[in-house]
Amino acid sequence: MPVFDFSSSPSEKKQAAECTYTIFRSNESTPSAERPILILDNSKRQWKHHSNGIFSKPDQKTAFEFDEEGGTESADILQVDARFVSLLRWLGESHIRVRLSGANREDGYAVYRIREIAYGGATKLSAEDGFLQFMIERLLASDAPGNEIEEDEQEETGDDMKLTSLQSITDFLNCAGRTLPDNIRLWARRNLAVARSHEVTAEERRHAQRALSIMLNIHWKSNYFESIDPQEARRILDEELYGMERVKQRIIETIIQINRTHTLPAYGMLLVGPAGTGKSQIAYAVARILKLPWTTLDMSSINDPEQLTGSSRIYSNAKPGIIMEAFAAAGESNLVFIINELDKAAAGKGNGNPADVLLTLLDNLGFTDNYIECTVPTVGVYPIATANDMSQISAPLMSRFAVIELPDYTPEEKKIIFSQFALPKVLKRMSIRPEECIVPSAAVDAVVEKYSNTTGIRDLEQAAEHIAANALFQIEVNHVPAVEFTAEAVRALLEDTLIS
Repeated sequence: MPVFDFSSSPSEKKQAAECTYTIFRSNESTPSAERPILILDNSKRQWKHHSNGIFSKPDQKTAFEFDEEGGTESADILQVDARFVSLLRWLGESHIRVRLSGANREDGYAVYRIREIAYGGATKLSAEDGFLQFMIERLLASDAPGNEIEEDEQEETGDDMKLTSLQSITDFLNCAGRTLPDNIRLWARRNLAVARSHEVTAEERRHAQRALSIMLNIHWKSNYFESIDPQEARRILDEELYGMERVKQRIIETIIQINRTHTLPAYGMLLVGPAGTGKSQIAYAVARILKLPWTTLDMSSINDPEQLTGSSRIYSNAKPGIIMEAFAAAGESNLVFIINELDKAAAGKGNGNPADVLLTLLDNLGFTDNYIECTVPTVGVYPIATANDMSQISAPLMSRFAVIELPDYTPEEKKIIFSQFALPKVLKRMSIRPEECIVPSAAVDAVVEKYSNTTGIRDLEQAAEHIAANALFQIEVNHVPAVEFTAEAVRALLEDTLIS
């Protein structure tokens, strides 16, 4: 592991500041005694597993002051994970008391956990409770910074656990600003200056602070994806979807591609088929397989592109658009966008076409919200769109997707779906035992025949709900031990006539 000397700034050298540590680079996400956050000198004595104390101010001495019986004892910092240099500086400058968890090794006391403790007269953390852990988790999830360590760290500023106050925003940027993409970090500095300025209106300051809170509460991740178990992916698909082997194979092919490249495919997924064939269900299953949060965009209800892009801050009631709000709700930049009814995207009724906004989201070049006024990375966004009529989708939009067509189910498939999936699921939800609601093969045939002229399986699911509810009614009101439905009884029930 390469070790780099940390040199103080010229001004600090003039003050004869003593820097005792070197910096090592680590991308470890789960620290341990073998892979610690920092190492303290234990040559004079062995430190306890849990130790309380305070970091010395970095411009005076790079050490930790242990609370011991009869006073304090100091131990020099020997090594520090590059990601945590600014955090330790902030803890020292803010006089924040912490508890360290560590283990004594030959090369020193290896600290793998830092937690805030009761304040005990020390300066309170600037943010809400949990802010320190929030910053540590962000730092552990980030990659080690490059060789240009800490040259301009003092210029950075941040936000809190739900980063809202200017002080917490400042502290976050000072301690964990390097976890942000470069353009967002620069944007944050500029907006923080606006939020603090007395040369702009109160409205401008309010908008700047709100935009900072939105952006900094989002974990901006890299586009690297861990491998996905194809067998687990297949199990999820089989659990959510009956049949459709060709569709499942296309999805597994996508998973294998991700495993080889560790990035998302260049194209999203467009599911085209009749209503009720499970397009949305497939989209949710893919999000579950990718282990990503998901959000939905219902294009049939979006009439104006401003709903997607947000409104300019020049308006007092300005707010971000649906896309930016989706990032904020997910809390991270890697997520699945499920775009329902893509074939309705071109039917804008306002100033512009919503389909044009989608193109910027799907190009992986970055998306700009009018309220935020910053280009946000979209390389971690995986779009899955659904449509009933592919002919209504523009050519530019179509070119951004790999098309998967879903055929309607055959009568035999519908019988299996009803008896093995739809009905058992409803019975379990209603706490009805299978032997209390019996639907034999002839009755299942009657259900499928009833809806032979409709596409998809929604009607079958509603029929299962209706049958189970009627069985429960007879059991609870008529006090029968079980209900067995005949074909005639099912036809009568689905025609909304009562069964005696």
